[in-house]
Amino acid sequence: MDYKNAGVDIEAGYQAVSFMKEHIASTMRPEVLTDIGGFSGAFSMKSFQNMEEPTLVSGTDGVGTKLKIAFLMDQHDTIGIDCVAMCVNDIACAGGDPLFFLDYIACGKNEPKKIAKIVSGVAEGCRQAGAALIGGETAEMPGFYPVDEYDLAGFSVGIVDKKDMITGKDLKEKDVLIGMASSGIHSNGYSLVRKVFRMSEEALQTYYESLGQTLGETLLTPTKIYVKALQSIKKAGVTIKACSHVTGGGFYENIPRMLNDHTHAYVEKNSFQRPIIFDMLSKDGDVAEDMMYNTYNMGIGMVVAVDPLQVDPCMKAIQDAGETPYVIGEIRAGEKGITLS
Repeated sequence: MDYKNAGVDIEAGYQAVSFMKEHIASTMRPEVLTDIGGFSGAFSMKSFQNMEEPTLVSGTDGVGTKLKIAFLMDQHDTIGIDCVAMCVNDIACAGGDPLFFLDYIACGKNEPKKIAKIVSGVAEGCRQAGAALIGGETAEMPGFYPVDEYDLAGFSVGIVDKKDMITGKDLKEKDVLIGMASSGIHSNGYSLVRKVFRMSEEALQTYYESLGQTLGETLLTPTKIYVKALQSIKKAGVTIKACSHVTGGGFYENIPRMLNDHTHAYVEKNSFQRPIIFDMLSKDGDVAEDMMYNTYNMGIGMVVAVDPLQVDPCMKAIQDAGETPYVIGEIRAGEKGITLS
């Protein structure tokens, strides 16, 4: 009896690392001090010494049951983008620039080419965010996970000068809410998605004219990474007073998180384009509209609040970064919360 007979193939692990290396190399930044394969990743802070008070911000998250769609579609090269997005978007909400990322993959069986595909998506997400992929872990856990399934999670660290942190403390009445378009469902609410739509290869491969692609392709569309858009706003000289990454809990949970205790957000539901997939979910699943806005991003993945005089330059900065902005509402005095109309 040996470890391989017990279900853990150490040689497959070595092979997976070999396949990953070219993807990882494409994410490197000059501050990275270590190579893949060591016990830890090192990152120099020397280039940030000019900040008045350099402050680290961090984020960690996974992909959730969206992974089930990847399993059924046998498509594993984009799910890593979702993992990175869920972490770095949270960092960007605080005003931070992501520096580096680490991933964790737990699987029932280490299939090196599949693992490399997952990591290729992680690397793509890191490139989009400007973060270095400096390490990770692939854990082969036979008997714990089915042989053809895996879990994926990540952790990222970013930096911001404390004076530039986005806290919402200066938010006030008449400030304007600007939303950035999502790419679809992103990475939240997939337990409900899997209840509404039939989870079979045939159903996922069905082409819908209204979607312009198959249902499976729509459901696997990667989460938008908004780091460059928020950096573009900052470079344009616009002050982001408050920011919200619209994830699980939708509008009702996430937008109030950007407010201070004396402000209330008013959002107009017809002020932005809602992707067709949300209409399909609502109709096919008989999901009430309030529940949809309490579960999904509904077409808005990131929200910023700015002074009314800075709306135009903010909108242009978002467009310059390749994203689509909408003026979706405003801030009024009142109890912390949100009203949708």
